[in-house]
This record gives sequence, structure tokens and C-alpha cells, in this order.
Amino acid sequence: MGQKVRPTGFRTGIMVDWSSRWYASKQDFAELLVEDQKIRKYIKKRYGRSGISKIRIERTREQVTVFIYSARVGMIIGKKGQEVDKLTKELEDLTHRHIEVKTMEVNRPEVDPQLVAEDIAEQLEKRASFRRTMKRAMDQTMEAGAKGVRVQLAGRLGGAEMARTESSMDGSIPLSTLRAKVEFGFAEAATAQGNIGIKVWINNGDYLDSGEDSDAAHAQAGKVPKKPAGKGKR
Repeated sequence: MGQKVRPTGFRTGIMVDWSSRWYASKQDFAELLVEDQKIRKYIKKRYGRSGISKIRIERTREQVTVFIYSARVGMIIGKKGQEVDKLTKELEDLTHRHIEVKTMEVNRPEVDPQLVAEDIAEQLEKRASFRRTMKRAMDQTMEAGAKGVRVQLAGRLGGAEMARTESSMDGSIPLSTLRAKVEFGFAEAATAQGNIGIKVWINNGDYLDSGEDSDAAHAQAGKVPKKPAGKGKR
């Protein structure tokens, strides 16, 4: 099962927080969910491949706060914040709500699966060799400190007549281990021969690596350290 399930969805609510953080009544829920999707789609389309890793949305009654995680924050903010003001206005016209846009910088794009997938897509669109591109992306990710990486390409690779799937892996990707920080990214490369789908899994270690978390995890699991048994009197 772990091999077929998307790692982010598998861990959501257990180790990973939701991408949309808000509550709504039954009659409003569907409308707001579609609105979230519209916002994400619009931002992705507007900025294309400008290094957007993820978009998190929070709502209150008064306003919608959109957090954009990007490796190139400058492109979204623009000169003196003009670009972000323009985006805010466009999103308000789209949703008819009060919107606040906040940008968050992704410091290590080499270990972000979404950004790695988009980088591979960009190279494939420039007619680069798919094997060389996969190898380069994986080497960069492992050098940046990842515990494991897997890349899968599907489509008419190298302009072949028949579509096929090529996969390559380095390190370990424990898909069924919930505490493993396995993240997933997907992108499509629009080549002359057709679209190529790119899937990237990256293992960034353990969610419970810090001391406090580990102690809490052991306590929850009921692993209480036993005291050494004292010598009995004879």
C-alpha cells in the first residue's frame, strides 16, 4: 500500500499539517474548497516555474491569508512590493474577499521535491538528456544532505515512439514509515513529442529527530526505561 499512496496525503493529519487551515459549515465547505483550488491554480499559472514549492491558505471570517513558499521570493514581491500588491488585487477580484499574501522563503531548494521536479521539467523542455538530468538532480539532492531520493519519469522519453516509465533511486525511501520525512513533488514537462510526467520522492530524515520529540514518542509508545534490578537479600 505504501508504494501506491502519495506520501503527503498519507502523513497529513499525523505528521504533516493540512495545506488549507480553516473551518466551515457543511453548506459553505465545498465552495471554499473550490475557491482554495482556484487561488492555487491562479498563482501557479501566473508565476509559472518561479520556484513555488507550496501554497498554504488560512481563513478567518474577515480575510483569507495566502502563504506562498518560494525559492525566488524576489520575483513574487517585485520592486518595492509592487508585484505582491498586484497579485493581492487580482486574487481579491477572483474571490471577492479580502486577501493578504505572505511570502516565505525556501532556503534549501535542492531538498524540496516540488522544486526538484520543476527543475527537471525545465531541463527536459530544453531538450536535455533525461538520464543525465535525472542523475544530476539526484546527485545535487544527496549532496545537499537528503537521506534518499527517487525520481520517476513517464512519457515519450528521448522522443521515443512508445511511452515508457524510467525510475532511478539513491539512498532509502521508507514509504510506509510515517515518522520518516518523505516528501513528494510532481511536475509535467511539455515537450514537442508530448508531455512527460515527473515524480520525485525525497527522504529528509525523521520528524522526531529532535530530543524532545523523541522522548515524547517513546513515552507515547509506552517505552519506559527499566531500572536495573537490585540484588535481593540472601
